[in-house]
Amino acid sequence: MKRHGLAAKPANRSEEVDAFLDGLKHPFKAEVQAIRDIVKGIHEGITEQIKWNAPSFSYRGGDIATFNLHAKGRVHLVFHHPAIAKVQSDILEGNYSNRRMVYFADSKDVKGKRKSLERALTQLLKLIDE
Repeated sequence: MKRHGLAAKPANRSEEVDAFLDGLKHPFKAEVQAIRDIVKGIHEGITEQIKWNAPSFSYRGGDIATFNLHAKGRVHLVFHHPAIAKVQSDILEGNYSNRRMVYFADSKDVKGKRKSLERALTQLLKLIDE
């Protein structure tokens, strides 16, 4: 399977992610779940699994984003598909050639950034489809 190419759709492991989150001890567990719901709601082709000991998302066989759950003071979502560098969004942080970060302070911040997150994800998927 290609890492960022257009490989066959991998199996969706939502049950595995559900079980992981059931046992997760994190101060922002509710926010992680809310962000997960937003990401999965963007497109039916987004799949999920556990990668690097955190929920991770793929599209068309390529990794697109993974939570970094090491920080306990906020929620950290890492977009790690190379096309993310072409997405213009005020919520995307970092000037890396192949990744961007989004940080969420609390549930109010998740709600406030929802539309921007949806737009950034939609743009990313369009770039992947090109």
